[in-house]
Amino acid sequence: MNITRRLARALQLGNVPIGAGAPVSVQSMTTTDTRDPETTLAQIGRLAEAGCEIVRLAVPDDVAARALPAIRAASPVPLVADIHFDHRLAIKALEAGLEGLRINPGNIGGRDHVDKVVDAAKAHGAIIRVGVNSGSVAKDLLERFGGPRPAALVESALEHVRYLEARHFYDTKISLKSSSVGDTIAAYRLMAACCDYPLHLGVTEAGGMIRGAVKSSVAMGILLAEGIGDTLRVSLTTNPVEEMTVAWELLRSLGLRRRGPEIVSCPTCGRCEIDLIGLTAQVEDRLRRETALMKVAVMGCVVNGPGEAREADIGVAGGRGKGVIFRRGQVIRTVKGMDALIAAFMEELDRLLLMYSE
Repeated sequence: MNITRRLARALQLGNVPIGAGAPVSVQSMTTTDTRDPETTLAQIGRLAEAGCEIVRLAVPDDVAARALPAIRAASPVPLVADIHFDHRLAIKALEAGLEGLRINPGNIGGRDHVDKVVDAAKAHGAIIRVGVNSGSVAKDLLERFGGPRPAALVESALEHVRYLEARHFYDTKISLKSSSVGDTIAAYRLMAACCDYPLHLGVTEAGGMIRGAVKSSVAMGILLAEGIGDTLRVSLTTNPVEEMTVAWELLRSLGLRRRGPEIVSCPTCGRCEIDLIGLTAQVEDRLRRETALMKVAVMGCVVNGPGEAREADIGVAGGRGKGVIFRRGQVIRTVKGMDALIAAFMEELDRLLLMYSE
């Protein structure tokens, strides 16, 4: 798929480039209590291991702010402080070394407070993400546009951006999130035509694993296919580590980025005579932490399996009382019995992974 990406201005968040044609970066947010550095760092580590490149932290009070230096010192990825209502917390986060802020300039206490945050961001070389949600649009804009319409979200963000520009601050990225897929798409399209700031994609309040993944993938998939988007978060009501699987598969499906093995599996049918669902789950679990760029096929039919997954680096296909293991469409082993088949396939898979790591 040939995607011509919108060329946004270049930003640098720690070691992660954003905009100017840089790869679309993957973000998430911790669900731990930031006031507990040990637990928070453990989750940041799991997120990073799963492919998260930027992590956002809630900073609700002074206790959380005081924990930030220790968290920043041990974090393997750049951090963004999520700040609301208290500009002093934003300044403390920057003093702790965090590389970015996520703020709504309209809710941190007036222009003088915004000025102090901007001055601190300049001094520390930090990025400010102006985040507008459908629930945070100012009353006058709601009245002007007849509710939290896409144009209202865009105008709300631009008002904040214009104020930052008046303060000669341009290290800004923008997010416009709605729980409506259609409104999200429309808002980002409008914003993409208005400015060259990098855009952070997301659907807010998307839902749990299945509903949230579908809504996020539809909205962000359309935008990314149009070249819109420089960084993203798949927001799910579940363990944030699970967001990484959806995010990376989304990027892989559009040919924008690849990370780890691609697993293809058939949906089963009346010809299937093995526990294909269980076998697929075991393969996915085995490969969850692998980063090698390879294709693995798990098929339920020995007649069509190898042919349908001909381009797979390695695969398995089950049949009546036996199964075959194949590589690049060619059968390399035939094994009787489900347990023996799984063991043999894992053995071949480990052998191939070892080759990739050498």
